[in-house]
Order: sequence, then structure tokens, then C-alpha cells
Amino acid sequence: MSTLLYVCLDGLGDDPIPALDGRTPLEAAETPNLDALAARGATGTVVTVGPGIAPESDIGVFGILGYDPNEEHPGRGVLEALGIGMDFRDGDLAYRINFATASWPDIVDRRVGRDLSSDEAHALADEVNRGLRLDGASFDLRATIEHRGALVIRSDDGVALSSNVTNTDPAYERRGHLGVALETFEPVVETAVALDTSSGAERAADLTNAFVEGSARILDASEVNARRRADGKLPGNLILTRDGGDHRPNLEPIAERFGMPWGCFVEMPVERGISIALGMQPVDAPRLDAAGFGPAAEERYAEWAHLAADALGDFQALYIHIKGPDVPAHDGRAEDKRDVVTAIDRAFFGEVLPRLSGDTLVAVTADHATSCLRKAHTADPVPLLASGGRVTPDGTSSFGERACAEGSLGELLGPQILPRLSALVRD
Repeated sequence: MSTLLYVCLDGLGDDPIPALDGRTPLEAAETPNLDALAARGATGTVVTVGPGIAPESDIGVFGILGYDPNEEHPGRGVLEALGIGMDFRDGDLAYRINFATASWPDIVDRRVGRDLSSDEAHALADEVNRGLRLDGASFDLRATIEHRGALVIRSDDGVALSSNVTNTDPAYERRGHLGVALETFEPVVETAVALDTSSGAERAADLTNAFVEGSARILDASEVNARRRADGKLPGNLILTRDGGDHRPNLEPIAERFGMPWGCFVEMPVERGISIALGMQPVDAPRLDAAGFGPAAEERYAEWAHLAADALGDFQALYIHIKGPDVPAHDGRAEDKRDVVTAIDRAFFGEVLPRLSGDTLVAVTADHATSCLRKAHTADPVPLLASGGRVTPDGTSSFGERACAEGSLGELLGPQILPRLSALVRD
């Protein structure tokens, strides 16, 4: 039986970087294994969601997994809540949240300097859960990894809340039910506004604003933040909400849509939520090092490689999502992003490829581009390669943005990838 190994390198695409001699971090990285895959296969590029849309990871992943985010996406907050096992029902309001730093209403740092530990975030969430009360509603705030978390608000008066409200996080704009990353924005806490006149939307906006303002007062007085200030660190004294959802997804399982049983390795709660929503079977795997490169990270990449090769004995298709390239790009660290890609090529692909059977189709792409120059997600196409199985090589010499743009696969939309790959696997 032929199998599919489908790897998403989060935020892989980028701009040419002057400090890297006009190359992108991917083009500047040492990637002999990815280059060999490209040389044996076919390449192209992908617009994961749609032209002109700088996607967040959740809608980008929906796209590359064969689901139209414009029609089938339930809202990132719902996926975050599902991914960590929160109690969420239709009519509740679920948000993705960031702990942030503010001098109200100005935002100093949307991610608390990227050094808020998960333990600190959990302690801050516990303080808010204990100390804040909302009029006529209850809530559950959960910290997840570092500055990230999820929030579920439930009305106590029987009114079903609507997610048709704007974000309080100014870095992401609500377009329909999708969250879109903005390259530029005013660093000021936004007021949640109902986008229709329904009681559910207006009530949701009021409760969201009450939560953001009330939690900020509790966080500003927190002992956790007092210690951080004493240590010269930014306080996590603000919670930003974005990309709400108000119903559980009811989607065609990915195994039915593409005729193959799927497993997955994922790192972040939103990706686990997506796997649950699509009926994938999560495979337990060690969490990767946040730095994305260095001995500890490479050890984890190698562990994932060994687990992936073994897991393909239990599934016909395996989805692997590696966060590493995205993080340094948001901070403008092009050299670090280059080094992350080098580490992934050496420790993950260098270990997994020799362990795969000859009839395994390997596909590699990204959920979105993240520009080191712009420090943001962008609407640029991302590279794609498909190698092995029945793929006809097209003469591509390397895996990079510009090389892939010349490949025989052309420019695809995200939902067009898996129908083509799954046909090659089944044939």
C-alpha cells in the first residue's frame, strides 16, 4: 500500500534578505535532503487561502488539508478550545487569546517580550478565573503554551452568543468568520464591536469588553507581574482576544474526503483542535524545542522522524506540522530562521527519508509565509514539493521560493493540493 507523508513547515516562505545576500532564509539554509526531494519530484507554489490574504496558521492549515476556510472554518477560538479539551457548546463564545503587555490603552508588546513562561501564564489565568466576575455570564480562561491561551464565555441567561464581533487584538482583522493577519496596525487595545444588530452579537461584544477590561485590572496587580517587573521583564497585564467562534464544527472527516486513514504530529493546541475537527488520530510526540535549532531541538526533530516512520505503518497518511521557522521570523531574526530550516533538514528529513518505503509520497509545504523584514504573516505564495510514488520529476534543482515558482505544479490554492496528492497515493 502506498502512503503519504505530508509536512507543513510553519511560516516557511519569506522575502529576500539583504543580510543573506538577497536570498530568503530557506534559500540560504543548508538543505541537501529537501533539495534532493525536489530534484526527484515536482514543485510549485501555494496560495493557502486566497489572493491578498495573509492567513493565520489555522485557516492556512485548513486550506492545505483540503478544506475551504471561507466555507468550512469554525473560528480559531473554537479550534483552540477543542485542542485543549475545554467544555465548549453551541452558543458559547470561544476566543484565541494572547497575554500581552500594556500601558492602557497602548500595547507595549503583544507577546510579553516572548519570555512569559507557561507556568507564569497558567498562574495568571488562575488569578483571573478566581478574581473576575461577569454580569450574567461565566467564563473559563486557559493558558496553553507561553503567551498563548483560549477563552470560553457562556451566557447565563440563555442567550446564545454570536462570534460576529470584532477582535480586541489590533494585529488581526475579522473578515467574515476568518482572522487575517495585518502587516501594519496601531498598537492600541481595540474595543469589541458587534458586526450585526442581533442580541447575541451585542451581548458578546459587551461581555468581551468587560472581560478584557476587568482581567487587565487583576493582571496589573498580580504578584507574578510584580516579580517580572522586579526582574526587569515586561508584565503580562493584558489579554487580547481574537477570532471568535460560536459553534462546534460538523465537517466531513478527512478520511472520508480523501479515502485514507490519517494520523498527525502537531505541537500547538490549534493544530490539535484542527486534527480533532477533521477526524485525524493524534500521535503522541515530544514537544519540540522553542528555539527551533541547536542540539536539543535537533534531538527532538530526530525523535519525530523515527516516530513518523513507525506511524506510517498504522496510517496511510501522516500530517506533521513543525512550528520552528515561524517564531524567529516574527522577531525579524533571519539568520535564526535559516538555522531552524537547516536543523529541520538535517535532523528530521535526514533521519526520516532513509526509513520510508519506496512507495511513500513525500509532500512539503507551509501554511503561510512569515516575513523577517516585515515581522508578520504575508499573502505571498509558499513553496511546495511532491516527491516519490508516481510523481514525474520536473527538473527542479532545489527547494526554495524562486526555484519552486518555476516548477511544473504551477501555483495552486491550498484546497487543491490534497486532491492531487491523494489521487497519486491511491492509484
